[in-house]
Amino acid sequence: MIPIINPYNKKPLQRTGDQLKDEEGNSFPIINEIPRFVDASNYTDSFGFQWNKFQKTQIDRDNSNLDFSRQRFFAATSWDKEDLTGKNVLEAGSGAGRFSQIVLDYTKANLYSIDYSDAVSANYRNNAGHGDRLKLYQASIYDMPFPDNSFDKVFCFGVLQHTPDFRKSVQCLVDKAKPGGEVVVDFYPIKGWYTKISAKYMLRPFTKNMSHEKLLKRIDKNANRLIKTYKFFDKLGIGIIAHRFIPICDINRTLPANLSKEELRQWVVLDTFDMFSPQYDNPQKISTVRKWMEESGIAITFADFVPYATSRVAIVKGIKK
Repeated sequence: MIPIINPYNKKPLQRTGDQLKDEEGNSFPIINEIPRFVDASNYTDSFGFQWNKFQKTQIDRDNSNLDFSRQRFFAATSWDKEDLTGKNVLEAGSGAGRFSQIVLDYTKANLYSIDYSDAVSANYRNNAGHGDRLKLYQASIYDMPFPDNSFDKVFCFGVLQHTPDFRKSVQCLVDKAKPGGEVVVDFYPIKGWYTKISAKYMLRPFTKNMSHEKLLKRIDKNANRLIKTYKFFDKLGIGIIAHRFIPICDINRTLPANLSKEELRQWVVLDTFDMFSPQYDNPQKISTVRKWMEESGIAITFADFVPYATSRVAIVKGIKK
């Protein structure tokens, strides 16, 4: 059992009714069974909005033909060959719990999961059935309510590029791993000078400041037309135009195969909203993230792209010295 602490003064916390309190009288509310260590409204509001709106879209368990999250998780970590029974695993940035579900369903690890947004509420609804093996907290990656050097495994998927300080976020993850513990991260990669020459980065200065409701409504209204346009250019053999200059997620390279027409539309709306709504979007070179991990005290075991299903993801992982 990992002790829960006040992330700001490092004092132990005890539950008193619907609050966690330390010996100095500082308290944090427990709302819907989730301790909350941050303000309800913050720069991740778009994620809380999208994951409570699309609570089950990416959850393998709730989609009979879906194995996308499981494939991605185990391709990135290689933990399917390990016995994680009783191990303490930290997940930073859980969203609606797509990877929480994989850890809980396919291993016997104890999962401590945080998210800065109210996406934790969606995760709770999706995964609360696992009882005490799932411990959820709304907290910042910079101020996690756990002592340093605590976890056997730490993973952070789809998050680092959306934090204000990528490098500091890496250091905070490493701090929570125990010596000999493993840290695995993925992130949006910089592949070359052309990475930010795309509709996504040209439009984001405007879309990230739109209300979430207005942006989602606009994407939903145009989804069918954008899907048809994407497929048109793809059939012509010039898919690069589709995935760079049409304001839609890259269907062929980022979404599961064999989705029904309605499922495809839902994934497109979700992933396109995810492209345009976050406050921060800071892709990095794999070599840069490797360097930062090494400087944080990690002996690198892998730093490259990992293929899975129809896609691939940039991964850096290693063991804390």
